[in-house]
Amino acid sequence: MGKRILNIVTSIKGDASFSNKLSNAVIEKLTIAYPEIEVETLDLSKTPLPYLDESQIGAFFTPVELQTLEQKIAIKNSNDAVQKLMDADIIVIGVPLYNFGIPAVLKGWVDQISRAGVTFSYADGHPKGLVTDKKVYLSVASGAIFSEGPYKSYDFAEPYLRAVLAFLGMTDVTTFRVEGTSIPDFAESALPKALTAVEEFSF
Repeated sequence: MGKRILNIVTSIKGDASFSNKLSNAVIEKLTIAYPEIEVETLDLSKTPLPYLDESQIGAFFTPVELQTLEQKIAIKNSNDAVQKLMDADIIVIGVPLYNFGIPAVLKGWVDQISRAGVTFSYADGHPKGLVTDKKVYLSVASGAIFSEGPYKSYDFAEPYLRAVLAFLGMTDVTTFRVEGTSIPDFAESALPKALTAVEEFSF
């Protein structure tokens, strides 16, 4: 059975990016696991989504049939981002840690896809995620080690993404990490160790 993958790139380092290399390894394994696969790449490092402004927020909370032409234009990027997300079966997100958190362009994407009545609702008085039946892989890259040890509490990237994705309905999340790339004793083995974890994972 074929799968549609949305590959979200956020690193500013291009081909040298560890998060990109890790995401590419994940996608390579997925292409082996599924006979037919379609990959769409959303490179936010090159074409970031606009940050929210007053016109977009106004459009979000205006019924479609009442939206002005200006509001329809203002909301187009968000609608496109939501559609790409809804069309995908699998989402692969490259996540370099910048200052203990996610890149600003990734936060911008989160803000554009977090839409009341579209990707989540409070219809029954409780939050309900509307983006369901998705598998998410996070390819997290960091110069230090955040999965354990003294810097674990400084990782605001994976916990945040798991929380917001779950809020939107995406609870099936697997994280791969390439970490310690700036630590002399770990740098050389960081990527091979991460790629081995991907290779041994049952997709």
